[in-house]
Amino acid sequence: MTDPVPDAALGVRLLTDMLRVRRMEEKCAELYGATKIRGFLHLYIGEEACAAGVLPTLTEADNVVATYREHGHALLRGIPLRAIMAEMFGKASGCARGRGGSMHLFDASRRFYGGTAIVGSGLPLAVGLALADRTLRRPAVTACFFGDGAMAEGAFHESANLAALWQLPVLFVCENNLYAMGTALARHQSQTELTAKAASYNMPVWSADGMDVLAVHAAASEAVASVRDEGGPAFLELRTYRFRAHSMFDPDLYREPAEVETWKQRDPIPGLAARLRAAGALDDARLAALDAAADAEVADAVAFAEASDWEPVADLLTDVVTPASGAGTGGAR
Repeated sequence: MTDPVPDAALGVRLLTDMLRVRRMEEKCAELYGATKIRGFLHLYIGEEACAAGVLPTLTEADNVVATYREHGHALLRGIPLRAIMAEMFGKASGCARGRGGSMHLFDASRRFYGGTAIVGSGLPLAVGLALADRTLRRPAVTACFFGDGAMAEGAFHESANLAALWQLPVLFVCENNLYAMGTALARHQSQTELTAKAASYNMPVWSADGMDVLAVHAAASEAVASVRDEGGPAFLELRTYRFRAHSMFDPDLYREPAEVETWKQRDPIPGLAARLRAAGALDDARLAALDAAADAEVADAVAFAEASDWEPVADLLTDVVTPASGAGTGGAR
Protein backbone atom coordinates (compact mmCIF):
# COMPACT_ATOMS: atom_id res chain seq x y z
CA MET A 1 0.00 0.00 0.00
CA THR A 2 1.35 3.44 -0.95
CA ASP A 3 1.85 5.80 2.00
CA PRO A 4 -0.36 8.90 1.88
CA VAL A 5 1.03 12.34 1.09
CA PRO A 6 0.25 14.75 3.97
CA ASP A 7 0.69 17.88 1.83
CA ALA A 8 0.15 17.44 -1.90
CA ALA A 9 1.39 20.93 -2.83
CA LEU A 10 4.62 20.37 -0.91
CA GLY A 11 4.97 16.96 -2.52
CA VAL A 12 4.74 18.41 -6.03
CA ARG A 13 7.29 21.08 -5.15
CA LEU A 14 9.74 18.50 -3.84
CA LEU A 15 9.21 16.29 -6.88
CA THR A 16 9.92 19.29 -9.11
CA ASP A 17 13.13 20.02 -7.20
CA MET A 18 14.34 16.43 -7.47
CA LEU A 19 13.59 16.32 -11.19
CA ARG A 20 15.56 19.53 -11.75
CA VAL A 21 18.57 18.08 -9.94
CA ARG A 22 18.34 14.70 -11.69
CA ARG A 23 18.13 16.19 -15.19
CA MET A 24 21.00 18.56 -14.45
CA GLU A 25 23.18 15.72 -13.19
CA GLU A 26 22.38 13.46 -16.12
CA LYS A 27 23.34 16.22 -18.53
CA CYS A 28 26.58 16.85 -16.62
CA ALA A 29 27.51 13.18 -17.04
CA GLU A 30 26.83 13.47 -20.77
CA LEU A 31 28.86 16.67 -21.05
CA TYR A 32 31.73 15.12 -19.14
CA GLY A 33 31.83 12.30 -21.66
CA ALA A 34 31.97 14.91 -24.40
CA THR A 35 34.88 16.66 -22.55
CA LYS A 36 32.84 19.84 -22.16
CA ILE A 37 33.25 19.47 -18.39
CA ARG A 38 36.75 18.62 -17.22
CA GLY A 39 38.47 17.70 -13.97
CA PHE A 40 36.59 15.81 -11.25
CA LEU A 41 32.84 15.31 -11.30
CA HIS A 42 30.89 13.75 -8.43
CA LEU A 43 27.25 13.06 -9.24
CA TYR A 44 24.31 13.17 -6.82
CA ILE A 45 22.01 10.83 -8.78
CA GLY A 46 20.01 8.80 -6.27
CA GLU A 47 20.57 11.20 -3.38
CA GLU A 48 18.30 14.04 -4.56
CA ALA A 49 15.83 13.61 -1.70
CA CYS A 50 18.45 14.79 0.79
CA ALA A 51 19.01 18.27 -0.61
CA ALA A 52 15.40 18.59 -1.78
CA GLY A 53 14.05 17.73 1.66
CA VAL A 54 16.40 19.81 3.79
CA LEU A 55 16.89 23.07 1.90
CA PRO A 56 13.24 24.24 1.92
CA THR A 57 13.34 24.18 5.73
CA LEU A 58 15.97 26.95 5.75
CA THR A 59 15.51 30.70 5.30
CA GLU A 60 17.43 33.04 3.01
CA ALA A 61 19.33 34.30 6.07
CA ASP A 62 20.65 30.84 6.93
CA ASN A 63 24.03 29.52 5.75
CA VAL A 64 24.67 26.39 3.69
CA VAL A 65 28.00 24.54 3.50
CA ALA A 66 28.21 21.51 1.23
CA THR A 67 30.70 18.94 -0.03
CA TYR A 68 32.26 18.31 -3.43
CA ARG A 69 28.99 16.52 -4.41
CA GLU A 70 27.13 19.80 -4.15
CA HIS A 71 25.49 20.60 -7.50
CA GLY A 72 22.01 19.77 -6.21
CA HIS A 73 22.46 21.80 -3.03
CA ALA A 74 23.61 24.81 -5.05
CA LEU A 75 20.70 24.60 -7.47
CA LEU A 76 18.06 24.22 -4.76
CA ARG A 77 19.63 26.98 -2.71
CA GLY A 78 18.75 29.29 -5.59
CA ILE A 79 21.95 29.60 -7.61
CA PRO A 80 20.75 29.90 -11.23
CA LEU A 81 21.41 26.81 -13.30
CA ARG A 82 23.05 29.02 -15.92
CA ALA A 83 25.67 30.12 -13.38
CA ILE A 84 26.20 26.54 -12.21
CA MET A 85 26.61 25.14 -15.70
CA ALA A 86 28.95 27.93 -16.75
CA GLU A 87 31.06 27.16 -13.70
CA MET A 88 31.15 23.50 -14.72
CA PHE A 89 32.47 24.59 -18.10
CA GLY A 90 35.05 26.86 -16.44
CA LYS A 91 33.55 29.99 -18.00
CA ALA A 92 33.86 33.50 -16.58
CA SER A 93 30.07 33.75 -16.17
CA GLY A 94 30.11 30.87 -13.68
CA CYS A 95 29.15 31.39 -10.04
CA ALA A 96 32.86 31.29 -9.08
CA ARG A 97 33.95 33.00 -12.32
CA GLY A 98 35.04 29.65 -13.74
CA ARG A 99 37.81 29.22 -11.19
CA GLY A 100 36.18 26.61 -8.97
CA GLY A 101 34.52 24.17 -11.29
CA SER A 102 32.37 21.25 -10.18
CA MET A 103 33.69 20.94 -6.62
CA HIS A 104 33.76 24.63 -5.71
CA LEU A 105 30.37 26.16 -6.44
CA PHE A 106 29.96 29.31 -4.34
CA ASP A 107 27.57 32.24 -3.99
CA ALA A 108 27.96 34.51 -0.97
CA SER A 109 24.85 36.51 -1.93
CA ARG A 110 22.78 33.37 -1.30
CA ARG A 111 24.87 32.41 1.72
CA PHE A 112 26.07 29.27 -0.07
CA TYR A 113 29.66 28.72 1.08
CA GLY A 114 30.75 25.78 -1.09
CA GLY A 115 31.54 23.28 -2.48
CA THR A 116 34.60 22.13 -0.46
CA ALA A 117 36.87 19.51 -1.99
CA ILE A 118 38.64 18.15 1.11
CA VAL A 119 36.63 15.56 3.06
CA GLY A 120 35.34 17.13 6.26
CA SER A 121 36.72 20.59 5.51
CA GLY A 122 33.29 22.20 5.51
CA LEU A 123 32.66 21.24 9.13
CA PRO A 124 34.95 23.78 10.85
CA LEU A 125 33.86 26.38 8.30
CA ALA A 126 30.25 25.83 9.35
CA VAL A 127 31.16 26.21 13.02
CA GLY A 128 32.94 29.47 12.20
CA LEU A 129 29.92 30.82 10.33
CA ALA A 130 27.65 29.90 13.23
CA LEU A 131 30.04 31.54 15.71
CA ALA A 132 30.02 34.72 13.62
CA ASP A 133 26.22 34.76 13.57
CA ARG A 134 26.05 34.18 17.30
CA THR A 135 28.61 36.92 17.97
CA LEU A 136 26.76 39.40 15.76
CA ARG A 137 23.39 38.32 17.20
CA ARG A 138 22.06 37.21 13.82
CA PRO A 139 19.27 34.60 14.17
CA ALA A 140 20.65 32.27 11.50
CA VAL A 141 21.15 28.52 11.25
CA THR A 142 24.16 27.03 9.46
CA ALA A 143 23.40 23.75 7.69
CA CYS A 144 26.50 21.70 6.93
CA PHE A 145 26.22 18.71 4.57
CA PHE A 146 28.83 15.94 4.59
CA GLY A 147 29.13 12.22 3.90
CA ASP A 148 29.60 9.30 6.25
CA GLY A 149 33.31 9.26 5.40
CA ALA A 150 33.74 12.69 6.99
CA MET A 151 32.75 11.24 10.35
CA ALA A 152 36.07 9.38 10.44
CA GLU A 153 37.88 12.72 10.21
CA GLY A 154 39.10 14.62 13.24
CA ALA A 155 37.37 17.71 11.87
CA PHE A 156 33.98 16.18 12.61
CA HIS A 157 34.79 15.49 16.25
CA GLU A 158 36.43 18.87 16.78
CA SER A 159 33.53 20.68 15.13
CA ALA A 160 30.80 18.73 16.91
CA ASN A 161 32.51 19.20 20.25
CA LEU A 162 32.99 22.95 19.85
CA ALA A 163 29.48 23.52 18.49
CA ALA A 164 27.99 21.69 21.48
CA LEU A 165 30.36 23.25 24.00
CA TRP A 166 29.61 26.79 22.82
CA GLN A 167 26.00 26.03 21.86
CA LEU A 168 26.33 27.21 18.28
CA PRO A 169 23.42 27.02 15.80
CA VAL A 170 24.75 24.34 13.44
CA LEU A 171 22.70 21.62 11.78
CA PHE A 172 25.08 18.77 10.94
CA VAL A 173 23.54 16.86 7.99
CA CYS A 174 25.21 13.53 7.27
CA GLU A 175 24.30 12.11 3.88
CA ASN A 176 25.13 8.52 4.71
CA ASN A 177 25.42 6.77 1.33
CA LEU A 178 27.20 3.80 2.95
CA TYR A 179 30.52 4.33 1.16
CA ALA A 180 33.44 6.66 1.85
CA MET A 181 34.60 6.76 -1.75
CA GLY A 182 35.04 2.98 -2.22
CA THR A 183 35.15 1.96 1.45
CA ALA A 184 32.00 0.47 2.97
CA LEU A 185 30.72 1.99 6.20
CA ALA A 186 31.58 -1.04 8.35
CA ARG A 187 35.16 -0.89 7.08
CA HIS A 188 35.80 2.68 8.17
CA GLN A 189 33.59 3.11 11.26
CA SER A 190 33.82 0.94 14.38
CA GLN A 191 30.44 2.36 15.40
CA THR A 192 28.15 2.25 12.39
CA GLU A 193 25.25 3.91 14.22
CA LEU A 194 26.32 7.41 13.27
CA THR A 195 23.67 9.08 15.41
CA ALA A 196 25.36 7.49 18.46
CA LYS A 197 28.59 9.29 17.62
CA ALA A 198 26.80 12.62 17.34
CA ALA A 199 24.72 12.05 20.47
CA SER A 200 27.95 11.54 22.44
CA TYR A 201 28.54 15.27 22.00
CA ASN A 202 25.31 16.00 23.85
CA MET A 203 23.25 17.22 20.92
CA PRO A 204 19.82 16.06 19.72
CA VAL A 205 19.86 13.66 16.79
CA TRP A 206 17.46 12.61 14.05
CA SER A 207 17.69 9.85 11.46
CA ALA A 208 15.54 9.60 8.34
CA ASP A 209 15.17 7.54 5.19
CA GLY A 210 17.16 9.55 2.68
CA MET A 211 15.30 7.92 -0.21
CA ASP A 212 11.98 9.39 0.99
CA VAL A 213 11.94 13.14 0.47
CA LEU A 214 8.86 13.65 2.63
CA ALA A 215 10.52 11.83 5.53
CA VAL A 216 13.64 13.95 5.02
CA HIS A 217 11.62 17.15 4.99
CA ALA A 218 9.75 16.19 8.17
CA ALA A 219 12.92 15.28 10.07
CA ALA A 220 14.77 18.35 8.80
CA SER A 221 11.90 20.61 9.85
CA GLU A 222 12.15 19.28 13.39
CA ALA A 223 15.94 19.48 13.48
CA VAL A 224 16.08 23.03 12.11
CA ALA A 225 13.41 24.12 14.59
CA SER A 226 15.49 22.62 17.40
CA VAL A 227 18.59 24.54 16.35
CA ARG A 228 16.65 27.77 15.87
CA ASP A 229 14.68 27.53 19.11
CA GLU A 230 17.30 26.05 21.42
CA GLY A 231 20.33 27.77 19.92
CA GLY A 232 22.60 24.74 20.00
CA PRO A 233 23.58 22.18 17.36
CA ALA A 234 21.67 19.18 16.07
CA PHE A 235 22.57 16.18 13.94
CA LEU A 236 20.52 14.72 11.09
CA GLU A 237 21.48 11.43 9.44
CA LEU A 238 19.97 10.70 6.03
CA ARG A 239 20.38 7.10 4.92
CA THR A 240 20.76 7.33 1.17
CA TYR A 241 22.59 5.79 -1.79
CA ARG A 242 24.34 7.08 -4.89
CA PHE A 243 23.44 5.21 -8.05
CA ARG A 244 26.59 6.28 -9.88
CA ALA A 245 30.22 5.67 -8.94
CA HIS A 246 32.01 7.96 -6.49
CA SER A 247 33.30 10.09 -9.37
CA MET A 248 33.58 9.85 -13.12
CA PHE A 249 37.07 8.35 -12.65
CA ASP A 250 35.83 5.58 -10.35
CA PRO A 251 35.43 2.09 -11.95
CA ASP A 252 32.99 1.18 -9.11
CA LEU A 253 34.46 -2.26 -8.46
CA TYR A 254 33.71 -2.30 -4.73
CA ARG A 255 29.91 -2.79 -5.02
CA GLU A 256 27.97 -5.68 -6.42
CA PRO A 257 25.74 -4.65 -9.36
CA ALA A 258 22.84 -6.40 -7.62
CA GLU A 259 23.23 -4.08 -4.63
CA VAL A 260 23.00 -1.01 -6.84
CA GLU A 261 19.96 -2.37 -8.64
CA THR A 262 18.25 -3.11 -5.32
CA TRP A 263 18.70 0.49 -4.21
CA LYS A 264 17.48 1.78 -7.57
CA GLN A 265 14.15 0.18 -6.77
CA ARG A 266 13.89 2.82 -4.04
CA ASP A 267 14.60 5.75 -6.38
CA PRO A 268 13.10 8.77 -4.59
CA ILE A 269 11.66 10.35 -7.76
CA PRO A 270 9.32 7.59 -9.01
CA GLY A 271 8.61 6.75 -5.38
CA LEU A 272 7.20 10.20 -4.67
CA ALA A 273 5.48 10.35 -8.06
CA ALA A 274 3.59 7.15 -7.21
CA ARG A 275 2.44 8.58 -3.89
CA LEU A 276 1.27 11.78 -5.55
CA ARG A 277 -0.64 9.79 -8.16
CA ALA A 278 -2.36 7.83 -5.41
CA ALA A 279 -3.28 11.12 -3.73
CA GLY A 280 -4.77 12.48 -6.95
CA ALA A 281 -2.20 15.28 -7.08
CA LEU A 282 -0.34 14.08 -10.19
CA ASP A 283 -1.19 12.58 -13.54
CA ASP A 284 0.80 11.67 -16.64
CA ALA A 285 0.34 15.07 -18.25
CA ARG A 286 1.51 17.02 -15.23
CA LEU A 287 4.50 14.76 -14.66
CA ALA A 288 5.46 15.12 -18.32
CA ALA A 289 5.18 18.91 -18.01
CA LEU A 290 7.41 18.97 -14.93
CA ASP A 291 9.98 16.79 -16.69
CA ALA A 292 9.86 18.93 -19.84
CA ALA A 293 10.37 22.10 -17.80
CA ALA A 294 13.43 20.57 -16.12
CA ASP A 295 14.85 19.53 -19.50
CA ALA A 296 14.25 23.01 -20.91
CA GLU A 297 15.99 24.65 -17.95
CA VAL A 298 19.00 22.39 -18.44
CA ALA A 299 19.12 23.01 -22.20
CA ASP A 300 19.01 26.76 -21.64
CA ALA A 301 21.85 26.54 -19.10
CA VAL A 302 24.02 24.48 -21.44
CA ALA A 303 23.45 26.94 -24.29
CA PHE A 304 24.36 29.80 -21.95
CA ALA A 305 27.55 28.05 -20.85
CA GLU A 306 28.52 27.23 -24.42
CA ALA A 307 28.08 30.86 -25.47
CA SER A 308 29.87 32.33 -22.44
CA ASP A 309 33.40 33.68 -22.61
CA TRP A 310 36.53 32.27 -21.05
CA GLU A 311 38.27 34.52 -18.55
CA PRO A 312 40.76 36.78 -20.37
CA VAL A 313 44.37 35.71 -19.87
CA ALA A 314 45.16 39.20 -18.63
CA ASP A 315 42.78 38.67 -15.68
CA LEU A 316 44.08 35.31 -14.54
CA LEU A 317 46.05 36.76 -11.60
CA THR A 318 43.16 38.92 -10.37
CA ASP A 319 42.47 38.07 -6.71
CA VAL A 320 45.36 35.59 -6.65
CA VAL A 321 47.56 36.02 -3.60
CA THR A 322 51.29 35.94 -4.50
CA PRO A 323 54.42 36.80 -2.52
CA ALA A 324 55.13 40.51 -2.70
CA SER A 325 58.21 41.26 -4.77
CA GLY A 326 61.29 41.03 -2.55
CA ALA A 327 59.26 41.18 0.66
CA GLY A 328 58.37 37.54 1.29
CA THR A 329 54.83 38.42 2.42
CA GLY A 330 51.46 37.87 0.81
CA GLY A 331 49.81 40.44 -1.37
CA ALA A 332 46.88 40.58 -3.76
CA ARG A 333 47.61 41.41 -7.35
